[in-house]
Amino acid sequence: STHRKLRFSFCCNFCFLDTTMKFSAVLLAALATTACAFAPGARPATKTALFQNMDPVDKTMKGIDSDGAFDPTSGANPSLTRNNNDEVWVQQRARPRRNRKSAAMRGMVKECIVTPNNFIYPLFIHDEDFNTEIPSMPGCERHSLDSMLKEVGESFELGVKTFVLFPKVPDELKTNLGVEAYNPDGIVHRAIRMIKEKYPESIVCTDVALDPYSDQGHDGIVEGGKIINDATINQLCKQAVSQARAGADVVAPSDMMDGRVKAIRDALDSEGFTDVSILAYTAKYASAYYGPFRDALDSHPGFGDKKTYQQDPANGREALIEAALDAEEGADMLMVKPGMPYLDVIRRLKDNSDLPIAAYHVSGEYAMIKAACERGWLDEKDVVLETLTCFKRAGADIILTYYAKQAAQWIKEDGLY
Repeated sequence: STHRKLRFSFCCNFCFLDTTMKFSAVLLAALATTACAFAPGARPATKTALFQNMDPVDKTMKGIDSDGAFDPTSGANPSLTRNNNDEVWVQQRARPRRNRKSAAMRGMVKECIVTPNNFIYPLFIHDEDFNTEIPSMPGCERHSLDSMLKEVGESFELGVKTFVLFPKVPDELKTNLGVEAYNPDGIVHRAIRMIKEKYPESIVCTDVALDPYSDQGHDGIVEGGKIINDATINQLCKQAVSQARAGADVVAPSDMMDGRVKAIRDALDSEGFTDVSILAYTAKYASAYYGPFRDALDSHPGFGDKKTYQQDPANGREALIEAALDAEEGADMLMVKPGMPYLDVIRRLKDNSDLPIAAYHVSGEYAMIKAACERGWLDEKDVVLETLTCFKRAGADIILTYYAKQAAQWIKEDGLY
């Protein structure tokens, strides 16, 4: 048959196809049908008044079917019986729906309540006088320091009082040893001082790891294609102490080097910072959910991956080993990262440790919700608040989330805080 080149673009920039006209027409029709199935449609209006003009239901349920129809209340072994009013009756004393019968009742028996006090708000910062949008994280920006301070103030008013800082470091300041990480005039140190000066009651957390400062894009020092443990910890101790000197309330080692919590605790204590807390990234998995975060900081690994130091997603019990070590070494709080795919790990740590447990609602999780909501497939407020509640139900006392400010606003609007 004679082949003709059919050039077309449909919805998602399909590549050019060389095929027959007949096959192309069939393919195009099939694609159109599929696209319509997945295209965002108008969300149905909430129907709140359907029941208002309804007739009362005759609970005897008699006379609604033709003669000879199956009746669950009759026969030798009826599945239902009738009460004293001749109404159909399931003889069950325990009825869990009684505790769900009204908003007031549901509120009274609610097991998990999320408030802005539970949130840590991650903020991306850079040394520019303007903000930069992060395409893979709609609604998030790299903030200038002035904008960061404004964001902190607005969040503080909504009840979010804890923040963690992540810097976008210029390439010319990156080295394998990550010495910029403990520059007392570096962007993180200046940001800490600014926040603590204007909002002294805030809690400022800092990330302790070398990847934002590394020209190799890894959390530690690289030698021969490997990330070396002990020399990295040497640098992390300097980083943590310098952040404490700048005014950090909490340091959060996210590097996953063995023994770093003990070394950082000893370094802080020896310099007089016994009140500075350690939020340990205890169960940080080598996850595919971190991509948008690495876009935000331009900190993708320069080679390979991080599987030699971050945990295998297939392993749950291993998190208990890390938790026991971190607690013994002086951690004040234990974190699981990512969050939603690892609710089971959050619960394991909660059941096996008396320390507060944190969950990191990471960039990939955030981006997925944003993408679905932008297409009209999910209700953003409802799905976010449900997600945060799930963290709490699983055992998280602390939730790091890019939705912290927005969720606090929703919670306030609903009168829950």
